[in-house]
Amino acid sequence: MNKSGKPFAKYGRPLAQATLCLALLSSLTGCVALVVGGVAGAAAATADRRTLGAQADDKSISVKADMRLPKITGPDVHINANSFNRQVLLTGEVKDEAMKAAVEREVKAIDGVASVANELTIAGPATYTARANDSLITTKVKASLVDMKTISATSFKVITERGVVYLMGRVTQREGQVAADVARGVSGVNKVVKIFEYITEDEMRALSPQKGVQL
Repeated sequence: MNKSGKPFAKYGRPLAQATLCLALLSSLTGCVALVVGGVAGAAAATADRRTLGAQADDKSISVKADMRLPKITGPDVHINANSFNRQVLLTGEVKDEAMKAAVEREVKAIDGVASVANELTIAGPATYTARANDSLITTKVKASLVDMKTISATSFKVITERGVVYLMGRVTQREGQVAADVARGVSGVNKVVKIFEYITEDEMRALSPQKGVQL
């Protein structure tokens, strides 16, 4: 206690300053993470060849499909609905042809859906081991596309079901063929199915945000 009767005043102020500094650093760290995340998200959106409206529609379509389909199939059926530029790819397993047709009708009725590629298989649900293997294949295909410098890997959407790789995207004929050849070379891939929206080389160059594609 000092002469003024205020105990530890000598140490209280530096402690308060240190606490304030730590709080500010924590706040700044959060701000930096938020800014970096925002920049990364904006860059991904810019690199995407879909319009921002189409990207938003694709997210909405996928959410609506995930909500509606279990009401038709029940909870124990494995179905994936992936939308790219308002084109929906249906993969997974259903119990019979009637359910397969019902799922397609339900998805076609969703606002914004332009077309449906029904690749559903009539079989029991895939095991967790099979799904894990499919996820690994998808990861390997994506990595292989990134390594291929003559195409833009961000222009492709990769989905794998039972060892079958489905490729979606707005790409040129050349890009689509290169990507398919790359995917076929990945271990574990049984088949490659191309579900592309083809554009011209001029359209591709106009859509590219930078010179990332070498012809």
